Amino acid sequence: MKKTTKKIMIGSAITAGVAAVAAGASVISHTITKKLMQVALDRKQPKMPQKAQNSMMGASNIDLSAVIDGNRAAVERLEQGVTQTAEIVSFDGTPLTGHFVACEQPRRILVAMHGWRSSWSNDFAAIADFWKQSGCSVLYAEQRGQNNSGGDYMGFGLLERYDCLEWVKWVNETVNPERLPIYLCGISMGATSVLMASGLALPDNVHGVMADCGFTSPEAIWRQVVEKNFRLSYKVRAATAEKICRQKIHMGANDVSTIDVLREGHLPVLFVHGSDDHFVPVEMTFENYKACAAPKRLLIVPGAEHGLSYFIDKESYEAASTAFWKDFD
Repeated sequence: MKKTTKKIMIGSAITAGVAAVAAGASVISHTITKKLMQVALDRKQPKMPQKAQNSMMGASNIDLSAVIDGNRAAVERLEQGVTQTAEIVSFDGTPLTGHFVACEQPRRILVAMHGWRSSWSNDFAAIADFWKQSGCSVLYAEQRGQNNSGGDYMGFGLLERYDCLEWVKWVNETVNPERLPIYLCGISMGATSVLMASGLALPDNVHGVMADCGFTSPEAIWRQVVEKNFRLSYKVRAATAEKICRQKIHMGANDVSTIDVLREGHLPVLFVHGSDDHFVPVEMTFENYKACAAPKRLLIVPGAEHGLSYFIDKESYEAASTAFWKDFD
């Protein structure tokens, strides 16, 4: 065999090998991305090793088991205090469930949106007594794609903002004949939902938004988790993630951001975030606060992990909430 022919054959074999490796890597990347998007959006969460679940949420310096144990009695108390269970149909035909807890002589009504893969009673049990004692009746919504509400997918605020609007309508039509002030409250994905909802055509008696540890957009939080927590490249997965997102919820991961909404907003906003949040970085609330064109307040709780600001510093959280209501009721 001539040397030239041999070199060509070796070169072709190397090229084919490289192409095969690249194709294999592409298949693996697509499979991983598909799994991550199932975790993000699907009602039924695919099985994940505990190590992967821990990586997704980021490192934590807090014993979360102690927090969970301490919250159980409050969860039971909140669930037993439900005045009325509500069922509505959202803009796209998705059935939604909510729980109304009335207080005596209410001064305002809150619409509370819980977080991703969580529940209304778990996320708001700790603060529920304070809300009630402060003259707040509360509609606790169950987010689409979770628990007792319908829908196959979660929308990371892109769809839930419209659900929030429907709950406001329900409140005014059903339990608010006096047209008391309404505040939209949310934690984590619920915070993003209410911030995005603030850009919709809300009734005049919606007076403000209270957002605890919200992210800026689905794309931004997915990038954060993939790159910082999983230590993978988001760039090579972005196109696949976007395609899957549009297939499942018929919207793109960056079609709407809280930053865009807040730049055009007029509703007052109270932003809350823990400084040590390893899931939704506190920098996202700084971005939201900077973009907000409406009257705004900011509470950063030193040492607080994701969604734990109220547990870490109740006094500051309650003072900030009370001052917010006093100024904008």
